[in-house]
Amino acid sequence: MGYIEKTDNCGTNHNMNFYLKTTLFAALALLLTSHAGCKPHAAANRTEAAVSLDTFHLYDQARHRDVPVAVYQTNGKRNRHQKMVLVSHGYGENSGDAYLYYTFLTEFLARQGYFVVSIQHELPTDSLIPMTGIPQVVRRPFWERGADNILFVIKQIKQKYPDRGFEEITLIGHSNGGDMSALFPQKYPGIVDKIITFDNRRMALPRSSRPRVYSLRSSDQTADAGVLPTAEEQALYGMKIVALADMPHNSMCDQATAAQRQEINRHVLAFLQEKKH
Repeated sequence: MGYIEKTDNCGTNHNMNFYLKTTLFAALALLLTSHAGCKPHAAANRTEAAVSLDTFHLYDQARHRDVPVAVYQTNGKRNRHQKMVLVSHGYGENSGDAYLYYTFLTEFLARQGYFVVSIQHELPTDSLIPMTGIPQVVRRPFWERGADNILFVIKQIKQKYPDRGFEEITLIGHSNGGDMSALFPQKYPGIVDKIITFDNRRMALPRSSRPRVYSLRSSDQTADAGVLPTAEEQALYGMKIVALADMPHNSMCDQATAAQRQEINRHVLAFLQEKKH
């Protein structure tokens, strides 16, 4: 029997005029929008610390693919042994700029001294993710491509910033990006130290102690059978699965309220700072 579901609804209609939200026109436009989506808060947190944003395109010649990235860092906390965090966005229906929808997180982590890279996984010319069929089958090629993007970006960033060292690498992914992040260490073992997923629902989390596995779960969506570890597996591998109250799936991005952002950032920072056993 075929499987049918709605889109993740995170990042669509991104061109709504966010900067005119105080005007009546913008208010009406937002009310009439069928998909609110995860929009970048262009001015969010920019005055709190000197976070620099550098966006550029990497080109993978082997796959003939453009991979846009956004790098967030602070001048005062750069060092030779920085920890790298790579962020993979939720499904944005090939909007082309979904990698900019997580500034509340990327800028926060940059202010904590992390070297943060957000990857654009979807291009306007890509096929849309299938909404029918068994997700683990029909979406697997998209997750595979995402894992390949992550590996390519890791290699390119190490070449572009050879003075950083990057002793530890953590993957963070929301929804479909979380599925990619869950697949990555299973396809490319021994590269990343931790993965943190925000409500990935289709790709099974790796049962492993390296990378350490963490997941924040929404209050309105459930994962497919076998995606999340049992209590026994969590204890065996040191995995941490945290259920969040009042945290809709589609709010785990820049669409989140101030309180929701603080809660997500608090958990993520705790995961990142947790020492190895």
